[in-house]
Amino acid sequence: MSGPVISEIPTGPVAVPGAVAVLAGGDTVTPVWRNELGGLTFRLEDGHGSARYVKWVPAGTPEIDLASEAERLTWAREWVTVPRVVEHGEDADGAWLVTVAIPGRPAVDPRWRADPATAAAAIGRGLRLLHDTLPVERCPFDWSVDRRLVNADRRVAGGAGAADLFPEHRHLDPAEARARIGEPPAIDRLVVCHGDACVPNTLLHDDGTFAAHVDLGSLGVADRWADLAVAAWSTEWNYGPGYDGVVYDAYGIAPDPERITYYRLLWDMA
Repeated sequence: MSGPVISEIPTGPVAVPGAVAVLAGGDTVTPVWRNELGGLTFRLEDGHGSARYVKWVPAGTPEIDLASEAERLTWAREWVTVPRVVEHGEDADGAWLVTVAIPGRPAVDPRWRADPATAAAAIGRGLRLLHDTLPVERCPFDWSVDRRLVNADRRVAGGAGAADLFPEHRHLDPAEARARIGEPPAIDRLVVCHGDACVPNTLLHDDGTFAAHVDLGSLGVADRWADLAVAAWSTEWNYGPGYDGVVYDAYGIAPDPERITYYRLLWDMA
């Protein structure tokens, strides 16, 4: 069962923001990703084998803080493979983040949509590597339940209703859904979570092994199931049913129904 469209590869013309055109100079500009908040990602290629990515969000998009993402990428890069930040900035129209391209294809690339079992396994292994490598005690960033409940309350106060939730949760009215996430399960293991461990944010080498993570704007300390539940769930949106277990197996963990249910609803609400 698919959920609402959160982000997608653009299929039609995309207007290039002025700041992106300036950053590109004479490089070839290719739109590669678009999200429901109006955010865009472009690939810039200089024709000599060098490439950069520019993430751009329109002004007045508090849900996406690219300066914060730049800070997280710079911190995480000491231990794991993530994009190197070139620069970030903002003007009256929006904000941008420029990073150096990393070798690898997103797990939503047609190559991996045609081989979802391999991709799902790489997602699980990559997530385990991230969780085992990033040092919790040195992480200055938080992705705790308490912090995320603030976002959930803001959404409910803003009028979000059942229609704004994924199909699995639309039978719940907002008050009931909020009540269900009010008391989280006990922490299984605190790790530095990716924060948006959905399929598109894992890169694979051409041999099917894990390559890197991207889009770490929400990276922070939380229970590992906050990542795991959503990473496995997102395989349904991108590949169809039947691959969530591949993610858990490759990570090296048995499914935990209580935590999976809780963190998927928290994700949906927050």
